[in-house]
Amino acid sequence: MRVIAPLSLLAVWELLVRTHALDPRFFPAPSSLVGPMIAFASSGALAENAWATIGRIVIGFVLGAVPGTVLGLAMGTNRFVRAYFDPLISLLYSVPKIAILPLLIFIFGLGEQSKYVLVAFGVFFLMVINTEAGVRQIENTYLDVAKAYRLRPFTFYTRVLLPGALPNILAGVKLSIGIAVVLTVAAEFVATKSGLGYQIYNGQQLLDIDTLWVALVAVSVLGFLLTLGLSGLERILVPWKNRG
Repeated sequence: MRVIAPLSLLAVWELLVRTHALDPRFFPAPSSLVGPMIAFASSGALAENAWATIGRIVIGFVLGAVPGTVLGLAMGTNRFVRAYFDPLISLLYSVPKIAILPLLIFIFGLGEQSKYVLVAFGVFFLMVINTEAGVRQIENTYLDVAKAYRLRPFTFYTRVLLPGALPNILAGVKLSIGIAVVLTVAAEFVATKSGLGYQIYNGQQLLDIDTLWVALVAVSVLGFLLTLGLSGLERILVPWKNRG
């Protein structure tokens, strides 16, 4: 079904173009994109730009996910930490992430740092919210047993809180990866000469619809593969969630 769903979408897209329900000048048929896709891949441009985008996604994701998870664990277990950070999270989470890119460019310049920080900013809040929710859903029985055995803080976090909150954390990772892809591609529209987002923007500037759509399809496939990989990881780390 994971294969049939994308193929059915392509079939509907092809049919709509063939029946002129969609304008082929702006929505070329998938079959007509095969040639440009092969040319784009064989030239090495596809791999080069995809790796540039993936590198920005990974670095920005790590920079946002690690502190977000740590803060979420702390907020889930300590009501004073939660009382202090909850208003700040609520206030900053509603800020459109792409809207702060001009400010980040002023601060960090036109290099890679501004893109990393933008992605990290978007990922951070999702990881905080999902991790905190996961910790607060852990049954009190487990927490009482941990207190009764007087577990050390490190053991308590790694053996009780983290495994208990893992389903929510992985859900946050899935959401964060999607946001990371969106923010990375959007950031590549500005002051960069590499990445799939740059190819989309460049195709629009040059009125090269084929290149634009090839890059768009590549972004979609990248997001699909990342989500597929995370689903496989979830089945390994949280096998009880998929039973039945």
